[in-house]
Amino acid sequence: MLRAGFAVVERRAEHAAKYFYSHLFWHNRACGRCSRPGLRPWKRQRDRLFAAVTEVMDRLGDPSLPAYLRALGRDHRKFLAAPEHYAAVGASLLAAFARAAGGAWTAEVEKAWCQAYSVMAETMLEGAAGAPPGEPAWWGADVVRHARYGPDLAVLTLRPSPQLPYTAGQYVSVAHPRAAGVWRTYSIGNAPRADGTVDLHVSRVSGGPMSTALVERTHPGDALRLSPPAGSLSLGASPSGPLTFIAAGTGWAPMKALLEQLAGARYADEVRLFVVARDAAYLYDRPALEALGSRLPCLHTTFITPAPGRDPLQATERLMTALGHRSHWPHHSVFLAGPPGFMAEVREVLVGLGAAESRISCDAVPPVGPGPRPLGSAEWLLNRPVPRWHNPAARNA
Repeated sequence: MLRAGFAVVERRAEHAAKYFYSHLFWHNRACGRCSRPGLRPWKRQRDRLFAAVTEVMDRLGDPSLPAYLRALGRDHRKFLAAPEHYAAVGASLLAAFARAAGGAWTAEVEKAWCQAYSVMAETMLEGAAGAPPGEPAWWGADVVRHARYGPDLAVLTLRPSPQLPYTAGQYVSVAHPRAAGVWRTYSIGNAPRADGTVDLHVSRVSGGPMSTALVERTHPGDALRLSPPAGSLSLGASPSGPLTFIAAGTGWAPMKALLEQLAGARYADEVRLFVVARDAAYLYDRPALEALGSRLPCLHTTFITPAPGRDPLQATERLMTALGHRSHWPHHSVFLAGPPGFMAEVREVLVGLGAAESRISCDAVPPVGPGPRPLGSAEWLLNRPVPRWHNPAARNA
């Protein structure tokens, strides 16, 4: 019943979104709630809110749904979201759904959605309340180093205060004073360090306010904000057996963090690494790779690029060929990082080569820029892209 009601709303998603925000701010203007910090960011989250509901619909019946909602609630603390904001948003969301669905919005459908939203909000609030004692809603982080690798790539070293607790492979959302109201997600490119600093690998996306600010307009001494770390791309406390890591573009960042963890543990089993780049100029971190190779004698690295002058997509084709030339896939645990489409394609090929699907791990980290999507949120929702702002780690993705 929930899916049937939402399917009708999806077809009028642009109308529903506009009605939702009109309803939200009109009905909360008198009590002053719309002037509170927790409600203002919702206006900038239009597409994100509706696609997040789409994600919930896709996960109905999936045991990962509660964990997803709790992680979403913990993350929403950075917007200063309070219980009264959830209630206001719920009332306006259901009003917008009713308006968009018309005669399909029956009393039974409305009752189901009221109950569903109540469960969703309660679970998100549980996630927010269940944050570790003393954990801030966000961390302030000073930029201590900004290294450019060509016009579109940068690696930023940050010093969060207080020290950021995370595990290798996780990611954080980043806010920048030069991209007001925008949070974008980036993987942490190192295992935990004694000095508490973290690296973010950023590829500039044309038209992307955050990636442009981080690559072109950020300097040592600047202050950023970081959300609580999220993601489940992890080796665990005691990794064992042969491992394969496959990274495309700045997907190298979480793979580098995991390999640093292995190097610190003096790992001795076979480790394969495939680094995929659109051309040789984007193999930007080779000195660090060489240093890792000296600390991990079991590491065997393969660089994959297209032939000179060829389409960058040829790199993916070459990767598939290279994977097919390797053996013993049923025995390997595989870790993937890169664009969602790339990871889905590689996963399918690996399963065809005999890799156990349950041993293929990746986090669909939201892209760092707007990406090639239709401008209308109706088309966006109907085309069902991978949502860009939440943590789908529990589904793994």
